[in-house]
Amino acid sequence: MNKKLRVQLAVWYLAFFSVLFVLLGLVLYGVLSRSLERRLDEALLTQANTAAALMREELGEMHGDPQAAASGVIAEMQPRGSIVAVLQDKTILAASGPVRHADLERAAVEVATSRATDSIWRWSDWGKYGARGAALTVTIGQRTFVVMAVESLDSIAQELRVVRDTLWAVIPLVLAVAGIGGYVLARRGLAPLDSMAAQGRQITGDSLHTRLTIGDAAEELVTLATSFNELLSRLDQSFESMRRFVQDASHELRTPLSVIQGEADVALSRERSAAEYKESLANIQDESRRLARLVADLLNLASADAGHVQLRVEELYLNDLLAECCRSVRPLAAARNIELECHSSHDVTVRGDEELLRRMILNLLDNAIRYTPPGGRVSAGVETQGSEIRIQVADTGIGIAPEASLHVFERFYRADKARSRQEGGFGLGLSIVKWIAESHHGAVELASQPGQGSTFTVHLQRTK
Repeated sequence: MNKKLRVQLAVWYLAFFSVLFVLLGLVLYGVLSRSLERRLDEALLTQANTAAALMREELGEMHGDPQAAASGVIAEMQPRGSIVAVLQDKTILAASGPVRHADLERAAVEVATSRATDSIWRWSDWGKYGARGAALTVTIGQRTFVVMAVESLDSIAQELRVVRDTLWAVIPLVLAVAGIGGYVLARRGLAPLDSMAAQGRQITGDSLHTRLTIGDAAEELVTLATSFNELLSRLDQSFESMRRFVQDASHELRTPLSVIQGEADVALSRERSAAEYKESLANIQDESRRLARLVADLLNLASADAGHVQLRVEELYLNDLLAECCRSVRPLAAARNIELECHSSHDVTVRGDEELLRRMILNLLDNAIRYTPPGGRVSAGVETQGSEIRIQVADTGIGIAPEASLHVFERFYRADKARSRQEGGFGLGLSIVKWIAESHHGAVELASQPGQGSTFTVHLQRTK
């Protein structure tokens, strides 16, 4: 099931703040609870110290009567909300309110027998929420008294209840506001994506030149738009290349098919002699071979584009392969009165597909011979430099203009279209050369000057 990104972001935003607010509420509640108890303990200790000081004074005024002195202490302090008691030998001398004798006596014994001069006590069964008390040992002369201040935790519990009720009321409200705010922020932050989606839906195969614009958006969205625009540029180039490829392929296929159809129509238009039929069939055969070669080249390039070509990699001597290719094209060079030179200083080994490398070299040699006028020279050689192998095919032909050098490896491109068709070329030879070089993790480059010839150099990696 598809989920809107803005809803997902709002949900995550709400979940994050829910955990944050709950943890914050728990921390604040715990800090407040400890703070209130600490303040109560400090107040109780203060009362116990005050009672101890008064006990010293009252005992002197009452001529050593502990009962009267303890009553005087309670009467003078008049504590509110807490109970002050004075004990001696587990006996309560005086108290400011109703006391639990057993608890006070137990605390008095423990305080009296301990080394601490004062301590804080807590009784969980005192009142509804328990109580806390401060006990202080007072030694006056030969007598020891325990002064205690006790207060119920009901008041603190009431204050904490107010805080809890406030948190229970405020946190849902805050989370609701946070959820709405998160959704609004997510919607506003993702608004450029909606704009990009709307613009993207309007882009078709005929409008790939259109680019997305999102204005002043976040850096991440700008990066996304830039990447999408770069993708559109690549698609535009690919579609344009495909359209041009289809047009050029159709044009190239139409020429031999027209020749074949024309020859057949002429041959069948009336009765002809055997020699005339033979001549027509020969023309048809030549165009059929030319058409078959074109189809084979197109299929090879299509397979290469689809990644379906599997290289039969083996180790071979590149210098021997170059010599074989030179022997194959030497009759063509001789027929055109072109001098052909092939040289290699030493054995050069390389790992690659022998048939593809042979075709690459033959295409380079054939291209050089076709575009070199009679009396010219074509040279081919293999050399090594470090871990790199260079195959060079140079000619003294017509050369290639600088503006055409940028396109010679494109399919069906011809610097001189009329002459290329006369020579029987399709404009695919150098495209195949480039593909073979790149499939062997190499590259091909061109250096040419009009009227001075051209040099094609293939760079490959040497076998270690």
